[in-house]
Amino acid sequence: MDQILADIFPATQIPYPVIIARFCGAIFFGGLIGFEREARDKAAGLRTHILISLASAVFAIISIESAHMPGLSDAQVRIDPLRVVEAVTAGVAFLAAGTIILSQGEVRGLTTGAGMWLAGAIGLALGFGHWLIAAFALAAGLTVLYAVGKLENAYKSKRPPVAEPEMSRKDNKSRQAK
Repeated sequence: MDQILADIFPATQIPYPVIIARFCGAIFFGGLIGFEREARDKAAGLRTHILISLASAVFAIISIESAHMPGLSDAQVRIDPLRVVEAVTAGVAFLAAGTIILSQGEVRGLTTGAGMWLAGAIGLALGFGHWLIAAFALAAGLTVLYAVGKLENAYKSKRPPVAEPEMSRKDNKSRQAK
């Protein structure tokens, strides 16, 4: 039984209460970004952003811990925590690309995709223990989503309507033939 408990709770470089605090921070910070997307009824909302941020924090902590694991920390083995950052970036980019669509000649979902990418970065920052960086990124991200979003909407409402493109002669002839 002692071996099983030792396997479940191995000695860690980062104390377990700190790991749990980082996970909670990733959940909370990712949730704040996700809440804004959810409030605007976007495809990737609260749960998606929380899961991305939390998963990124897990990957970051695992990379720190694996660099200090017995058998993996000797000179023969090289572990590069930056590869974790690259893998998370690529994985989140794949998910974010799925939210970007072309609908009726208009690209949609770019902001949601960017928010997902930011949630991943915040999760990595928290996983690596950089609370201040994560908090600043969160504040900047929410400012962009809320304040800049409001400015964008105000600009769009004051902009004159876009004129319909003129039909070519060919389009006009085919329309008249019908």
